[in-house]
Amino acid sequence: MTRVLPWIGAVVAVVIVVVAVDLLGSSSYDRLSRGYPGMLTSMLSALLRLTADVTGGLTVGGLFAVAFLTPRRSRTLIDNHRDLRLVRPAATAWLIAAVLLVPVDAADAGGVPLSKLLTPGAIGYLVQASYLPGAWIVVACIGVTILVAAYLVRSWVSTLLLTGIGAVGLLAPVLATQVLVGPNHDFGGDAAMFATPALGIWIGATAALTRRWQSNRPGTTTIRRHRILAVSAWITWTAGSVVVAAVELAGTAFWAAPTGILFAVQLLLVALVAGPILLRRTWFTTRAAPAVLVTVLIVAVGIGVVMARIPPPVYFVPTDGQQLFLGYQVNTPLTPITLWTAGRVNILFLVIAVAGIAAYAAAVIRLRWRGDHWSNGRTSAWMLGSVSVIITTSSGVGPYSSASFAVHMGLHMSLNMLGPLLLVLGGPVTLFLRATTAHRRDAFAGPHEWLVALTQSKLLRFTYNPMYVLAVFVGSYYVIYLTPFFGWAMRYHWAHQAMTLHYLAIGYVFYALIIGVDAPPRPLPHIGKLGLVLAAMPFHAFFGVVVMTSDTLLAGTYFQYLDVPWIGSLAHDQYVAGGVAWAAGELPLIVVVIALVTQWAKQDTRQAKRIDRHADRGLDDDYEQYNAMLNKLTTRDTAAAQPTDSNASTVPARAIDHEGADDRPTLTVTDHREQP
Repeated sequence: MTRVLPWIGAVVAVVIVVVAVDLLGSSSYDRLSRGYPGMLTSMLSALLRLTADVTGGLTVGGLFAVAFLTPRRSRTLIDNHRDLRLVRPAATAWLIAAVLLVPVDAADAGGVPLSKLLTPGAIGYLVQASYLPGAWIVVACIGVTILVAAYLVRSWVSTLLLTGIGAVGLLAPVLATQVLVGPNHDFGGDAAMFATPALGIWIGATAALTRRWQSNRPGTTTIRRHRILAVSAWITWTAGSVVVAAVELAGTAFWAAPTGILFAVQLLLVALVAGPILLRRTWFTTRAAPAVLVTVLIVAVGIGVVMARIPPPVYFVPTDGQQLFLGYQVNTPLTPITLWTAGRVNILFLVIAVAGIAAYAAAVIRLRWRGDHWSNGRTSAWMLGSVSVIITTSSGVGPYSSASFAVHMGLHMSLNMLGPLLLVLGGPVTLFLRATTAHRRDAFAGPHEWLVALTQSKLLRFTYNPMYVLAVFVGSYYVIYLTPFFGWAMRYHWAHQAMTLHYLAIGYVFYALIIGVDAPPRPLPHIGKLGLVLAAMPFHAFFGVVVMTSDTLLAGTYFQYLDVPWIGSLAHDQYVAGGVAWAAGELPLIVVVIALVTQWAKQDTRQAKRIDRHADRGLDDDYEQYNAMLNKLTTRDTAAAQPTDSNASTVPARAIDHEGADDRPTLTVTDHREQP
């Protein structure tokens, strides 16, 4: 019966979609003043979307299960043939569905039947006329990447990387549709970034557990890890869905709109079935539990596909240009006070920062429970860095950064310079390695082994390559701001978030390589670190000068469409932005140079003291060895200068070599380094 249940869920989901599309007919298209493409196009679009959502979840969730949930003793390798058995067929179906959805959704969004695609030039025009076909092109590229890699990869880190890439594929069609529209869509987009991958991973990981039950009973470790994931995914998906529902309903009661009713049915269905199974450990350990969960989750996906085909109430709320691009208004004049008081919660970075604070605090508490010490200075640096990220993104700087180029540059400079500078001083990798339990080689790998494998991987060695880090850290500003990419990315909340996340990540890598507490995969000598910082400084200054002196408005069309009344001259705002880039880019680097030189001097002082201390204790025999070498050379030269006497007794070479040497036994010391 457990083998059949998921297929029953798939059939029920198909029936729900078919009945809903048939009942809706042309009503959804009419409400949007869009042409009706016909039942065939509409039905095919909905069924292919159902296929893509389910198989995408199976692919990404299967990869996640291989990376974290499947117990294995190898720290770096996976069993490609066995572990990716679910991923390969799922990725194939995901790829086929995405490829077919490119023309089908182009016709559906354009309101024309599929036969219209045969007209010369029709496909190209319809694909570029809407966002969804482009999203499916991204999904298709990701699908083919995962499919090919699933036959080739053997390393655990590669599986982890494929999981992250697959999560982007799950998000692409979601962020290009309903959460992109109307007031407060920034909240909806951020919530979807958590809810969508959570549901997909939950489906795939539970399907992997169901498959495992079919051969034999999973072990205790497997069941425990799957249960932790399922509970976490359920909470994340539910919270994210509630936020998305509130945004799409735009003040309409749940029962007053089809979108609200479908959201309520979806959430209640999963809660009523998954809740008892997940909250009772004895129920989750039964053979039928994962099969029932997969069945319900597939039905929930079907309900979600129906919701995607019904225009939500937020579509019909009057929206101005600012709400169209940003999701909110920024008509209040910019002042130092409003930068602090006119804040707007940035859900993505707030959740990331709070999760980082909680994880760090838990690790510190665990160390202290064991009686180990952890520096208060490092803890303070991490907490201040996390708080700086929250303040920068959720204070007035966050919302105003989308309306003013000068504020935008200040935000990105803060997240690229200040936040990472504090975070790397917290030494999170060192902390988590000390706080997690290291397992024996014959035991299953856990968080400690995963972190060790990641830090020693080729991926991180490439990421911490000094030339790569310098090129990305400096070149990002030129590539992003001095090309049309900046004007395009500012139009979409998700693209702006991705750009901000990139600056935070590359700033962290740069400073971790220079003054970080954690040992990087590619450690540099202090002279190399100093050279890297000095190489970055002129490029930041030159970028600021280019922005200040440019006669062309960067992202000028976007800022003109916003039509912010208090902004004044866009050229002056850009001039200020260049000054911010110049000053904010140079001052932190100067501070880093001072800190780096100070570290260098302290290290030399510690090394000198250590050598002196070892010499006083007789642990350092460098001087004795040097004197012995000089004595040996002198003796050899004297012997060579004496005339040859055949009757003289020959002195053995070994005796000459040891003449004048210290007869004390040599003390071999393997490691004299002071412990931190």
